[in-house]
Amino acid sequence: MSAHLVRTAIGHVGQALREPEAFATAWQTDERRYPWFVWAGLMATAILGTTTYGMSMGLLGGVERILACGFLCTLAAGLAWAIPLPALYIINSMTGSRLPVGSTVLAALVTTSWGGLAMIASIPINWFFTVAIPYAPFIFLVNVVVFAGVGISMMDVFGRVMEKLEPERGRVPVLWLLLVGAIGGELFYFFGLFEFVVR
Repeated sequence: MSAHLVRTAIGHVGQALREPEAFATAWQTDERRYPWFVWAGLMATAILGTTTYGMSMGLLGGVERILACGFLCTLAAGLAWAIPLPALYIINSMTGSRLPVGSTVLAALVTTSWGGLAMIASIPINWFFTVAIPYAPFIFLVNVVVFAGVGISMMDVFGRVMEKLEPERGRVPVLWLLLVGAIGGELFYFFGLFEFVVR
């Protein structure tokens, strides 16, 4: 990928993070057609955020645990968003939504990108408390608080974007994020990401 494409993708991702409603509306109204590398940039932001935060979750377990947590956190978050995404489109369509698939996916992608950035911003919090108080139940609590805060923020972003795309439906599609959260929690538990063992 050329430097120009990278700069363009970063510029669009920056706009999506600053003004998610305007970014999604420009696509919905055909004012802008974002090329593949913009979509890839949004996805890369989400992956970078979940990977780096996941790595901070494995600090107490050594290098292998840090790398494993980075991979597993990204895998769990990606599956948690990908598995129920078709349900969002189907349920929306059944309840009268006329939002095309592309706009629905873009709204979800902008939200996950924003969430990835929020995860990066949360790394110092997790790192500080993990190093200062290396007690597994306390670290678990810190991570639950971080994930809850990021999740609530993502619900707000997703709600604002969907409300802008379909004002008559309001923020009803936000309820779908409860399914994302439930699947994500199960996957985090299944992959052992909440096991904080000092080595």
